[in-house]
Amino acid sequence: MIHKALKLIRQYHELTVSDLANEFGLTPLYLKELESGNRPIESELLEMYSSKFDIPVTSLVMFSQNIHKEGKLAKKFRQLMVGKVLVIADWAINKNDKKIKA
Repeated sequence: MIHKALKLIRQYHELTVSDLANEFGLTPLYLKELESGNRPIESELLEMYSSKFDIPVTSLVMFSQNIHKEGKLAKKFRQLMVGKVLVIADWAINKNDKKIKA
């Protein structure tokens, strides 16, 4: 889920993969792989997103699949809520036709 959240954050801010990759000192291919879930998200990347988009790292971590010491019920609730947030964000981006192509 965190991969999709990072992609939606980029799209919401109307940045292309190339633009954000250049700003972060990454290759566009590497950023695409991160956004598609083919590479793990490192804490340094979360720090870059946090700084660039003024989003607390803790808010970004909420989208992570694995949170240590989280009860089963809390995990199910968090995943349900996060899933709904991502669906709404994706809908809002597509509704306004402001989606930046990956």
